[in-house]
Amino acid sequence: MIPPNASLVKYDNPVLVSRNTDKKTPRAKSLKTSPTPPASTGPIPLPPAKQKLSPVDAKAAQQTDEILNSILPPREWTENGQLWVQQVSSTPATRLDVVNLQEELDRRLQQRQARETGICPVRRELYSQCFDELIRQVTINCAERGLLLLRVRDEIRMTIAAYQTLYESSVAFGMRKALQAEQGKTDMEKKVDQLENEKRDLEKQVNELKAKCDQIEKRAAEQRQVEEKKHTEEIQFLKRTNQQLKKVIILQLKNWMLSPQGSGTGFVISRIGTHAEPDAR
Repeated sequence: MIPPNASLVKYDNPVLVSRNTDKKTPRAKSLKTSPTPPASTGPIPLPPAKQKLSPVDAKAAQQTDEILNSILPPREWTENGQLWVQQVSSTPATRLDVVNLQEELDRRLQQRQARETGICPVRRELYSQCFDELIRQVTINCAERGLLLLRVRDEIRMTIAAYQTLYESSVAFGMRKALQAEQGKTDMEKKVDQLENEKRDLEKQVNELKAKCDQIEKRAAEQRQVEEKKHTEEIQFLKRTNQQLKKVIILQLKNWMLSPQGSGTGFVISRIGTHAEPDAR
């Protein structure tokens, strides 16, 4: 027979129930067993013989067994097509049993390298088994106290399950927010790159427009200088032409005055010469 998984809860010796594995007792707890062959082929162990009890004690013991089976369902496993059942022990615990339970708990915590602080599934499993064993011990002595501890255990498990669900939801929410933030970061980085490209294009356009503006101003200044130079040359040319024309006119008038026809025009010529002299200078 393959021994079941080790547990801190005290069980009776396993009992062969049926060779048909399809039949299982209600509220039974299935166990996974190793496919290795049985260590021994000896006779099937029988449940320990119990002393005869009075009807009242027998009824109380039966009621206690039923309560124990409802609190801690029997374990079942199959071996070579045979169905084995192991019920929780109804033997009262002694002080030595409690001390041994504490030592066994410490030994398994150290053996399985359970963490002393923080979340640790191994530590939680071992303490849960220890609590179940304490409930078993208390239930044998007082069924009502055991049922009350059962309610406490179920409430603790429900609270832990709620916290676990909340933790998983928080982790999922955090991951979702992280993915959204990463996606938002990627979008913002793309937008920043786009704006930087637009900025570079605008700066390039500004530089081109500045170059064109400088070129236009330079051309306008050069054209203005050319026009001013041309205007100055035209003014000088006109002044020189004017002086030459005045000289020619004065010379002709002088010649005409010396002639017999111009004897009476000396005063006019003198006046013209007077006005012409400053221009000639």
